[in-house]
Amino acid sequence: MRRCFWVDEKSDIYIKYHDEEWGKQKFDDRELFELLILEGFQAGLSWITVLKKREAFRKAFDNFDVRKVANYDDKKVGELLSNQGIIRSRGKIEAAINNAKIFINIQDEFGSFSKYIWKFTDGKIIKNKTDKFEVSTPLSDMVSKDLKKRGMKYVGTVIIYSYLQAIGVIDDHETTCHCY
Repeated sequence: MRRCFWVDEKSDIYIKYHDEEWGKQKFDDRELFELLILEGFQAGLSWITVLKKREAFRKAFDNFDVRKVANYDDKKVGELLSNQGIIRSRGKIEAAINNAKIFINIQDEFGSFSKYIWKFTDGKIIKNKTDKFEVSTPLSDMVSKDLKKRGMKYVGTVIIYSYLQAIGVIDDHETTCHCY
């Protein structure tokens, strides 16, 4: 079975993520929040690092309950900084809390974060038709710029492009991949 070039065929966690999750449309705000936060934590690291720590992140961040994360205080930040199961970056932890508050504002404005994020493509999937891959596009530039304008952190265009792939707005499976 052929998969995208980036999948480590020796890693069950990578295979499962690729085959069952990556590039599949997501509309649930909890899932959308989780992946947005995980993409931010991935900055400067490999995605496999994040995948291996994903369950610890879920536990540490109250299963990515956006309202709970938005209310984290200094004590909780201290707990997260001492949690060896997650990526312990004060800047990324504080950004996750900040981004949770803005995520809620977006939900309030649009009815859901899903409606907000999918409006950028009028609800349509952008399907890759070649094996030429980008790390950013005018779409990721636009979404990144809007999120930054709203006050989010760790939402640069490269992170947002990866996010759009992860949530299925962009389907970048290679044309030879069984998921294409």
